[in-house]
Amino acid sequence: MLKEKVNSLLQEVLDEDQSLFLISKEITAGNKIVIVIDGDNGVTLSDCMKVSRNIEHNLDREEEDFSLEVYSSGVSEGITHIRQYKKNMERKLEVTTTGDKKVEGTLVAVDDEKIKLQWEAREPKPIGKGKVTVQKEQEIPYTDIVKAKVMVTF
Repeated sequence: MLKEKVNSLLQEVLDEDQSLFLISKEITAGNKIVIVIDGDNGVTLSDCMKVSRNIEHNLDREEEDFSLEVYSSGVSEGITHIRQYKKNMERKLEVTTTGDKKVEGTLVAVDDEKIKLQWEAREPKPIGKGKVTVQKEQEIPYTDIVKAKVMVTF
């Protein structure tokens, strides 16, 4: 009962503000509700409050006690949703693929099946001694991505 009601109230907010989307939702046996959201244009405190209030004000604690936490997806959580890749275009990512291979590069393309990263690498010259800087790129299907996160640079 609580789960269906929370789903419905959460969906109301997401339908009202199409720029927001759900990353994860958990309702434990002790009725602890934890919701993580993200947005195409980021998430403000006001967005979290809007989600929290819509759920909290429409549930009756007398009927069923609960606790509620609403978070915005942070850099530490990594990227799990196609819309998150789209909002992080032109940012540097570290992607771990199946086989535990890591690729770091700038996100330059996103579609429904894959992402494309670009980076520069130093390689030996084809002729002669020394190295030359070359532009590399790799397309990575979502099915091959184990973990992806935005690299924070200062």
